[in-house]
Amino acid sequence: MTGKRLLTIIQMNDTHAYFDLHQEMFWQGDRAVYRAAGGYARISTIVKQIRAESKGHILFCDGGDTIHGTFPAIDTQGQALIPILNSLGLDAMTAHWEFAYGPKVFNQRVAELNYPMLANNVYDKVTNKLVYQSYIIKEISGIRIGLVGIASNIIDKTMPPSYSEGIYFTLGKDELPPIINMLRVQEKVDLIVLISHLGFPQEMKLLSEVQGIDVCLSSHTHNRLYKPVLNGKAIVIQSGCHGSFLGRLDVEVEGGQIVDYRHRLIEVEAGTQPDPAVDELIRQALAPYKNELSEVVGETATALNRGTTLESTMDNFLLQTLLESTGAQLAFSNGWRYGAPIVPGQITLNDLYNIIPMNPPVSMVELTGEEIMAMLEENLERTFSCDPYQQMGGYVKRCLGLNVYFKIENPQGHRIQKIFIGNEEIQPNRYYTAAFVTPQGVHQKYGRNRENRSERIIDAMQKYLAAHHPIHAEFRDTFVAV
Repeated sequence: MTGKRLLTIIQMNDTHAYFDLHQEMFWQGDRAVYRAAGGYARISTIVKQIRAESKGHILFCDGGDTIHGTFPAIDTQGQALIPILNSLGLDAMTAHWEFAYGPKVFNQRVAELNYPMLANNVYDKVTNKLVYQSYIIKEISGIRIGLVGIASNIIDKTMPPSYSEGIYFTLGKDELPPIINMLRVQEKVDLIVLISHLGFPQEMKLLSEVQGIDVCLSSHTHNRLYKPVLNGKAIVIQSGCHGSFLGRLDVEVEGGQIVDYRHRLIEVEAGTQPDPAVDELIRQALAPYKNELSEVVGETATALNRGTTLESTMDNFLLQTLLESTGAQLAFSNGWRYGAPIVPGQITLNDLYNIIPMNPPVSMVELTGEEIMAMLEENLERTFSCDPYQQMGGYVKRCLGLNVYFKIENPQGHRIQKIFIGNEEIQPNRYYTAAFVTPQGVHQKYGRNRENRSERIIDAMQKYLAAHHPIHAEFRDTFVAV
């Protein structure tokens, strides 16, 4: 390549199968406010506008968490998204929750896409060979680009075993240097772009240890980076979640280096005119579910969201349901990041599936006080570890029926100062009854007399809503940083 060349990179990440407009949360002063955003048809409009402005010189990448997260996606094992995604003009993706359907099903979806799935860190357990391409090479605007993917590495570590059946995941760090060297020396690329689903803290550490990445398209942790972050020479961006934002990075490349760049985090506003062709694909995908999912099943007085780390109103509603459904002393669920907010007013069946689209059974277990302490210490380490590579969660585990006072800054295993159940300090040798959903709520290594009840969580939430008009799910100071 000779002379200066321009390239526009567009990032989409963590859309979680939100087909159309939905509520999104924004911080304003001392409170959260809500407005409608997102939808693939509006994303398509924005991308087409950028493509026209850039004379087609764009690289459009998806960071994963795309074909899982809403009921129509899960009911079709992601297939409902395929025609829509294929219409957007994407160049490549990597993945995380896509593996929830099991690797075999996800591979079927990958075969149906018109762009590649990239991951340098997913291996077959039998052959120890890579399951996906590590990289591809694109030439755009006279710029030769090496595009490398790293999938989420926590799938075989913290998620249900079916998600990683027959495969295993590495961090992807050790695989990068030889790929970078080969792309630079043999393939003579001008630019190396990393699509990663490790998470922003993990990628920042990785980029400090591995040289040669020019741009890192970060995903997983739902950061809204209004300004790009520089790590050495690497430019790092991440663009929110639920398809409420796109990231735009315009780079000027000369002599195999970025000499100038501009960035914008673009809100996918409700006022954006939807792309008619993509809008029709969405209508077709959602039509079989429209009547069922639009049913009003209750009302909330509390704005329900998952936008807070230590505790969330959305999960307090879920946990209140578990306690009332089972009569247990405690309730636990995973600290999921995804799930569009529900504003005060009517709650639809679609809203309930957005909270927990897998609709797992309500489960019960008996836990000792000592096990509860160990489980929560483990979770706090996986959330706040000073080593980003050990951060393997979403937010703090969601709990109800107890109060935890802890030191964020303390070392592993020594964060919790006190736990109270009611007004009584937790007793290490006493058994407590706990309700939970999914093994991410209470891992299988903890407890006795574990059982899955016949009732599923969506049914339980509907019963709770029928008994409470409206529901309230304010903070309970479950976790207090002291």
